[in-house]
Amino acid sequence: MADPTGMGLGHGVALLAAAVVAVPLFKKFKLGAVLGYLAAGLILGPSVLGVVSEPETMLHVAEIGIVLFLFIIGLEMRPARLWSLRREIFGLGAIQVLTCGALLTGAAMLAGLAWYAALVAGFGFALSSTAIVMQLLDERNEQSEPAGQRVVSILLFEDISIVPLLALVAVLGVAYGGVVEDARPVWQTIGLAVGAVAVVYVAGRWLVNPLFRILATYGGREVMTMGALVVVLGAAWMMSLGGLSMAMGAFLAGVLLSESSFRHQLEADVEPFRGILLGLFFLAIGMSLDLNVVVRDWAWVLGGVAAFSAAKMVGVYVVARLKQSHGEGLLRAALMGEGGEFAFVLYSTAAVAGLFDPRTAAILSAVVILSMALTPLRLAIADKLRPDDTVSVDDLDDVDRAEGLRERVLIIGFGRFAQVAAQTLLWRDVDVSIVDSDVEMIQAAGKFGFKVYYGDGTRLDVLRASGVETAETVLVCVDKPEAADRIVELVQSEFPLVKLFVRAYDRGHSIRLINAGVEFHIRETFESALAFGEHVLKDLGFSEDEARETIEDVRRRDEERLTLQVAGGLQAGRSLWRNNTSTPQPEPYVKPRREGRALNDQAAEVLEEEQDGQRADSRVDHMADAGTL
Repeated sequence: MADPTGMGLGHGVALLAAAVVAVPLFKKFKLGAVLGYLAAGLILGPSVLGVVSEPETMLHVAEIGIVLFLFIIGLEMRPARLWSLRREIFGLGAIQVLTCGALLTGAAMLAGLAWYAALVAGFGFALSSTAIVMQLLDERNEQSEPAGQRVVSILLFEDISIVPLLALVAVLGVAYGGVVEDARPVWQTIGLAVGAVAVVYVAGRWLVNPLFRILATYGGREVMTMGALVVVLGAAWMMSLGGLSMAMGAFLAGVLLSESSFRHQLEADVEPFRGILLGLFFLAIGMSLDLNVVVRDWAWVLGGVAAFSAAKMVGVYVVARLKQSHGEGLLRAALMGEGGEFAFVLYSTAAVAGLFDPRTAAILSAVVILSMALTPLRLAIADKLRPDDTVSVDDLDDVDRAEGLRERVLIIGFGRFAQVAAQTLLWRDVDVSIVDSDVEMIQAAGKFGFKVYYGDGTRLDVLRASGVETAETVLVCVDKPEAADRIVELVQSEFPLVKLFVRAYDRGHSIRLINAGVEFHIRETFESALAFGEHVLKDLGFSEDEARETIEDVRRRDEERLTLQVAGGLQAGRSLWRNNTSTPQPEPYVKPRREGRALNDQAAEVLEEEQDGQRADSRVDHMADAGTL
């Protein structure tokens, strides 16, 4: 065994055993995995059994779980998608932080704190728990939903907000607290943060892909895994040096690598570490709750939890209702009604700066931990209170849920693409099951003689009910590429013997499907565009053979270019793409049938000089080949 203040093998066994028992038990009663981890941590912590006497040490290590989690989220958030959320990040995020911070500051001042201490206490609690919110969204499969994307955007802004808040604490500490000798000037704090972001951006953009190509060529699988961890932890470390959150650095690294050909390899290497370390983080949070503080100052702690959570939920709900529905407002308020990990950083910094006394800091920390523990319960209550904005399938006579289907082919998504693709199967009397989540489309298809079942193909239970286990082939024909990716991931992981045929949205989606090892995919507009172009050529007077030869050449070049892009990214293979503008080094893909002619005497002289030079160079090359030079 190790030193009592450290972590030994026995501690590790106890932690894992507690998680193995508590998490399934809490999930059985629909309380969620997060609450199970927190309860297990509380029992093992110094306040109860004392198996671990210094949870702070474990908390620092387990924070890597958040880092890895945000890296995986970044891998799924491509730059274009992140750019499309810029208004939600800097608009919606800023409004929520300022609104909640103001309400919480007022609540803290009513409790008797000085305005500067109340400001730190309020804005610290305004920053939600990234780990808990993202974990709950992941469990509910709502990360890619519009409401989930807005929550992720707000969390990203909260991660950025820690920099100015830490600078604010430093300024208030000089004015109203104790003097902090090594406090950085504000301009230096901001400069370091910007520099850290720039370093991570440059490394992720131009250094990481070449590094992984070398590792893939000369290293083994374990070296690739180590390389993945170096990238993630290196980005997190660089951000921490700049005063930003480690999670922000990992997220940025993930976004920069989301278009990389090594994206899926990175995700597969990091995922096992992410799950275990994130669980340990929740265990450490549970251990950090000091029951002595709760018992001694129970009125302040419980009152603080009630007042702060209520004030923040009101602020979150009001901001959500500016543009969103009542149901989404309740969901967001329940998810983000707690304090987060950054509160511990901000409160400890304020205590060192002399803005808090130790008792106030301990009470505020206990308030944050209890509010985090109550998040799954708040969410369960919100789910019961939220109105059902969707049409109830069970109330519709002509719409049935996907249950107990057992056909040879399963079609997921029945839009325009799938309707045409299904004709070939139905003509040959192939047994098919069709599943879609659009009730209006299901009703419209029923009028044309199609039996389409209601079901969300991105959910594992729906796939099972749709008969994917007994199906020979699955046709993924959904409109959204993110949904298609999720279905592919589920089918490949849970039903590896099923063949996948997938409708691709664009070239980037095609590359992701190729990297995922999909049996067959096709871009939704590719073949129709080729047929369209072939008819145009015929109408312009080209022969049948010429048109067909041209189309086959375009198809071959496209396949070659796609192969190059899989290895080198979307910019690879540009030489195979025909353009209608000149290039610095023009080289025709098809040789002209007629020689070029000069339009005037001056141009003719220039052409003649170039031809004389080329003939001279040719003679020199011939002499060199003959050995006379």
